Amino acid sequence: MNDTNDDTARLERGRLLFEQPCDFEAAASAPAELPPPGLPEIAFAGRSNVGKSSLINALTRRKNLARTSQTPGRTRLVIFFDLGAQLRLVDLPGYGYARAGKTDMARWAETIRFYLENRQTLRRVALLVDARRGLMANDVEAMDFLDAVAAPYQIVLTKGDKVKAAERDKRLAEISDAIARRPAAVSSVITTSAAKGLGIADLRAELAALADAPALT
Repeated sequence: MNDTNDDTARLERGRLLFEQPCDFEAAASAPAELPPPGLPEIAFAGRSNVGKSSLINALTRRKNLARTSQTPGRTRLVIFFDLGAQLRLVDLPGYGYARAGKTDMARWAETIRFYLENRQTLRRVALLVDARRGLMANDVEAMDFLDAVAAPYQIVLTKGDKVKAAERDKRLAEISDAIARRPAAVSSVITTSAAKGLGIADLRAELAALADAPALT
């Protein structure tokens, strides 16, 4: 009974937090442009076109808070959103798309690296993985880096409505095995669908708990 009550309370806390106003706060293309640390932060990372913007819009119940595009690599800035003056959502540029120029790519990489290595207010990285494809080489490289800089991360499967239940379960098992011995990985994996609402309430609850967590030292 207590477990049920606790779970209900978590979901309710997530619902209430993500009903708060969520507004664009800042955008950075270089380390010097990053806003000063303040609120706890959740960063969203993943391959280009994995669905980061769509997921942020679904979480916040906004259609156009984060810009969506069918063109991979469109998001080229580290973008900060203020959620109810309680949590910052940070949309990181997608990786794995090489059409951008080398100078731009080097600048993005420098900014993202600086942010992930130095941001003391960063509570977690939601590392998005397409449920249809599972972990790819670029995702493994991202996990290697996050492990190296001790940035806690959680795998969030996107587009979960695009795969059948059996395939989804197989994907979850594969990923759980892949992260089992990774030092910075959170053991639980959340499957979502921005289009169908799958897993959105659970992810809201997970992030709300991080907003309430004490500062990292």
